Amino acid sequence: MSVSARRRLTSRDYFLGFFRLIRVRNLFILVLTQYLTRIFLIGPREDWPAIIRDPALALLALSTALIAAAGYIINDYFDVKIDIVNKPERVVVGRYLKRRVAMGAHQVLNVLGVLIGLLVSRWVFLVNVLSVTMLWFYSAQFKRLPLIGNLVVSLLTGLSLVVLTVHYPANRHLVLIYATFSFFISLIREVIKDMEDVRGDEAHGCRTLPIVWGLRRTKLFLYSLIAVFIPSLFLMAYSLQNPLLGWLFFALLVPIGWMVYRLVKADTRRDFAQLSSWCKLIMLLGLTTMLWA
Repeated sequence: MSVSARRRLTSRDYFLGFFRLIRVRNLFILVLTQYLTRIFLIGPREDWPAIIRDPALALLALSTALIAAAGYIINDYFDVKIDIVNKPERVVVGRYLKRRVAMGAHQVLNVLGVLIGLLVSRWVFLVNVLSVTMLWFYSAQFKRLPLIGNLVVSLLTGLSLVVLTVHYPANRHLVLIYATFSFFISLIREVIKDMEDVRGDEAHGCRTLPIVWGLRRTKLFLYSLIAVFIPSLFLMAYSLQNPLLGWLFFALLVPIGWMVYRLVKADTRRDFAQLSSWCKLIMLLGLTTMLWA
């Protein structure tokens, strides 16, 4: 960016750039999901006013959101060159925020998130420390390796629900089912995103699955993953002797089937971008089933 272009940036630009960097909408969805999980899965549902006012839950959700925001920052910090190729319009670090400012914000958010978790319990503190560590290694190294980076992000997605059971152990098995659902959908989406971003990733030395295996073999891997994902949901619902949950998962086969159909035909960056968005929709639909689970 030229010096003249830098001077045209206003305080509002920096403010909006920072909020774009930490993905405020994603953080809101994360916190909302944790509250819905606490109310509808852990319960008791009829005590929802007290649950909403629970200071421990507010602190736990805040700590999770702060650590996730720090994760977004460090991910973009390491991926500036890749994002300039894949998503130039979304680059924030180096455009709206200096790199050292981004790194400083990442460190402050992490420290706040970990310390706030300690206010809830030492076990939440340990989970948060684990999450911070995994996010750092993911952004710095794992993201550029085949499958490992995808698994780390997916595990962290599931962990955002599992951390609730550390402090609220009731109905832990039901929460674990939704954490497993989140893990699988996140893993599928992360691989699809690698297929979308293959050009920029390959140009900067990444070794993601589509680069190592090619698109055809990566698709075969996704078909296998989905083939494991679907039966696992029904088996877990059956293990809880919860037929309603089984029917809710059965309804999800419609959007999942459409995803598979679109995946078979996908071969352009736009196709994979649409599939990535479709995975987010499936995630949202899956999480809304907890209203009736």
